[in-house]
Amino acid sequence: MKIRFRRWPTGLAAVLLAVGAVTLPVQDAYADVEVSTQSVKGADGKDYTVTNHLVKSALEKSQSDGKRKEWLLVWAGDENIADTVVPDVRNLPGSLGGGVGKATNALPGPDFLAVIDATPGSPGYGEVVNTITVGPLVENEPHHMQYVWHKGDTIYAGALFGAATYAFDVTALPNVKLKGISLPTQTLGGSVPDAYWVLKDGTAYATYMGGPVAPGPYRYDDGSVHIGNGFAGSPGEVVRFDENAKVLSQSPAATPGGDNEKLCANLPRLGEPTCANPHGIQAREDLNTLVTADYVEPRNIILDPVKAPSPYLRRPTVRTWDISDRNHPKLKAVSYLPDGPRADPNDPLHQESRAVMETTVTNLPGHKGAFAQTMQGGAVFYTPDITAAEPHWRQVFDDGTANPGFDAANDRNGGSSNGGWIQTSLDDRFLYRAIVGRQPGTFGPDDPGTTGGVYVLDISKLVGAGDDYKCSIDTKQEAEYGGAEADCPTLAGATPINPGKPGAGPHWGAYDNFVLGPDGFYQETQQPQRLAVSNYFVARSGLDGDHKVSIVSLGKDGSVSVDDEFRDEVTGEVGVNFNRRSWPHGEFGNAKPHSELFVVADGDVK
Repeated sequence: MKIRFRRWPTGLAAVLLAVGAVTLPVQDAYADVEVSTQSVKGADGKDYTVTNHLVKSALEKSQSDGKRKEWLLVWAGDENIADTVVPDVRNLPGSLGGGVGKATNALPGPDFLAVIDATPGSPGYGEVVNTITVGPLVENEPHHMQYVWHKGDTIYAGALFGAATYAFDVTALPNVKLKGISLPTQTLGGSVPDAYWVLKDGTAYATYMGGPVAPGPYRYDDGSVHIGNGFAGSPGEVVRFDENAKVLSQSPAATPGGDNEKLCANLPRLGEPTCANPHGIQAREDLNTLVTADYVEPRNIILDPVKAPSPYLRRPTVRTWDISDRNHPKLKAVSYLPDGPRADPNDPLHQESRAVMETTVTNLPGHKGAFAQTMQGGAVFYTPDITAAEPHWRQVFDDGTANPGFDAANDRNGGSSNGGWIQTSLDDRFLYRAIVGRQPGTFGPDDPGTTGGVYVLDISKLVGAGDDYKCSIDTKQEAEYGGAEADCPTLAGATPINPGKPGAGPHWGAYDNFVLGPDGFYQETQQPQRLAVSNYFVARSGLDGDHKVSIVSLGKDGSVSVDDEFRDEVTGEVGVNFNRRSWPHGEFGNAKPHSELFVVADGDVK
């Protein structure tokens, strides 16, 4: 049975579609969309759905060369009035009326996974082949998935505002199924899910950055009790999920006696102050060690466009965990990153240690180090041994050194660079970093801001030095031009993203860990040849972007350049633009692409 319609079906057609009884092609801006819905029962007994909107003509075009395909999956949110009036809300009182008049995409639409042909040389390179909408939850604010995907892995995707985790089955790409969903009632010990790390057994650890769903005491699975100040507050937790997003354990990130009262503010205030708001998360299973980075008490930053009242709501801490018992991570140490030579006592928000968003581990046996980066602080830190009882972290690079690599007009002040994604290469030779750039006006009305982009550091000497490394960024000269010690990271390459637009570069990224073998099947590689990055953070924080997804080519020497063959199917411009009127799932307008992954159907990868 085939039914053609211009908008989402109503009446009997909608009922049949909702229960998966029929597959319907859509006719609007996309003339031949095949729609199919699948659902799972949530813990509350309700149906939670994914709906595939497969563009048959786009798929046929992609497959016309007869080669197996690699896909870029992008987790994106629908833009609506709550996002588009943020600049006016931040300028209250007196300006909201004008903002409403300028608002676009006023009504919430569905959030979705976009499936994009990411096969170099493919006839459909860069085209959206499918959008998989999730329902019935709206206003998810799709955020992160895991950092890298391997064959057989579930894809875990977080709903920042909805406190839900989706588990997607991608074995039959470009179609996607829903394996399960975790709702806030399953993770009462935390909220605001952020990032995921998938273990070799297929389970995953997740950081829930915000506090327990309800304020007051909460007893965790280890028997400890901590007082929280409520949803999106503090302290956060680490959750372990099975392959279907069933919660296996919840582990508190809080310390028994609290954290440094001077450096760790909470709003409302807690009796035991805490910086426990884990954001980034990575693990070394061979070392039985997990590392998490504390970013911010989220309620007062990402959920509220009005300026946060204290810089100390942004965190300077990294936590290491013993995961010998995989189901019960045990917090071992809380490390406070040091301030550096740029530190201004009158501007604690932009001290090098402030807002530790991400951490990334080394990979090879014999290496035990890890890196951490700060978003407002604009610095990169390193410890040679994450298994130590008290890991010692030292600044080894400043974003200011890389700034001119994006634009000669950029200054060398790394403060408020708004760096997000950071990742070590699989061979531990390079460190990849995405930088949004400093927004104009950050340091005063005459501040032009800085253009952002992607830079690559050669870290081989630093990692190779082991515990005896010498690198330390101690002077302003080193912050602006690189460390003086011989083992300090050196800038191998830099490329602007969204050039000429300060504060609108990429927040997140993913490397492509697949190559096409001579037998026509994909296999994993230790030397990625490209990255994908997305220009979006969280609109309601006041830090938006141009909503483009780009691919960056990597040279063997660490050089980087934007892939100008990866173009938008509508505008023809470099990069896939998520600001468009129509999607395969309908005319819902602009969307916000936060995270991405390179993925291959199970049958196409060895």
